[in-house]
Amino acid sequence: MDLRVPSGILFTLLGLILMFMGVVYSGLRPALTDTNVNLYCGISMLVFGGILLLLARKRS
Repeated sequence: MDLRVPSGILFTLLGLILMFMGVVYSGLRPALTDTNVNLYCGISMLVFGGILLLLARKRS
């Protein structure tokens, strides 16, 4: 089994959770920043997980 599949699934799920938290609870932010860290980290993790899954599918 290719290692990109489980790690892609993990990053995709964590990215979805973080994106959901960033959208629903947008008022919960760290004290020193005005940006929505959960949303941006969730989007980047979702993209990274999608790339891993795409690369694993291309190889098969």
